[in-house]
Amino acid sequence: MGLELGATQQALLRSLLHNKAGLTVDELGRALGVSRNAVRQHLSALERDGIVTRGPTQPTGGRPEQLYRITATGQERFPRQYSWFAEMLMKTLEAYAGRDGAAEQLDEMGRNAGEGLRAQLPETADPEQRLSQIAGHIAELGYEASANPDTFEIEAQNCVFHQLATKYPQLCRFDLGLLEAASGQTVQHRACMVRGDAKCCFRFLPKRESAAQ
Repeated sequence: MGLELGATQQALLRSLLHNKAGLTVDELGRALGVSRNAVRQHLSALERDGIVTRGPTQPTGGRPEQLYRITATGQERFPRQYSWFAEMLMKTLEAYAGRDGAAEQLDEMGRNAGEGLRAQLPETADPEQRLSQIAGHIAELGYEASANPDTFEIEAQNCVFHQLATKYPQLCRFDLGLLEAASGQTVQHRACMVRGDAKCCFRFLPKRESAAQ
């Protein structure tokens, strides 16, 4: 769960996770052992961030009470161990297609993803602006990425599948395929953490230079 949430907020989310129909302020207060005002303050912050939402009202003997529910975004705050599944998929792909075939499949997957990204990006003739747009998108995917318009490179200080890529370095072909399809340019993988570098660095070649290669 995100480190930015306090212990009470984490406990509140767990209560809602186990009660997906929703809980009232009073029910949450009893579960957490805190006051109604404290619950309302936490709910207000979590609702603002899209982690909690208001459900229907619950009829009572008097005034109906508001139910609060955890959102899909809130559920994503709980850790999920996808790494074992990703490794199983890579083992299966390599066994089925071989190392070279797996690399080709990953390149194709990356290009498909890159084509989808390119269709979402605003039209611009400015290559520096397009570079920044692509860097912003992969940052949203979890890469600590930034664009350097002077060298026409994107640098990433982390890799979203670094541990898996140390076992299956052909995974880097996904990144390259995505970046080339999104930019319409040839991309050089100038530095790679899997190869022992401190960061990953992708250089986008001008189209005339790409055509010459």
